[in-house]
Amino acid sequence: MARDTRMGMITVDLAELSPEIHDALAHIREVAYADGIFPAKVKVLTALAISTIIKCEPCVRMYVEKAIALGVTREEMVEMLNVAMAMGGCPGEAWVHKALLLYESQVQRRLATVSSDACCA
Repeated sequence: MARDTRMGMITVDLAELSPEIHDALAHIREVAYADGIFPAKVKVLTALAISTIIKCEPCVRMYVEKAIALGVTREEMVEMLNVAMAMGGCPGEAWVHKALLLYESQVQRRLATVSSDACCA
């Protein structure tokens, strides 16, 4: 077992225990979140909304990171999280708040990294 510092929990390397299943799931995700009729960012935002409702913190973290990588704006994030909140009621509101705080902290961290890498910083 290894400590996953991003999630703060002990995890088993499932890729080593079940490589075929792990690879198959990775392929499913790759295909499912690719651009199609819906753009990839809409699919990732939908997965994030579902993750907040099922209260899966590692999922929320992962989909926030994917959303940022796809260029999701704060306004797009808030609009999709409003849908999640409408479906989840009060508990949904708490998880939407978590997701939005995580989004904002990740964006700020990326901005800080970009400005510290600038030649004139």
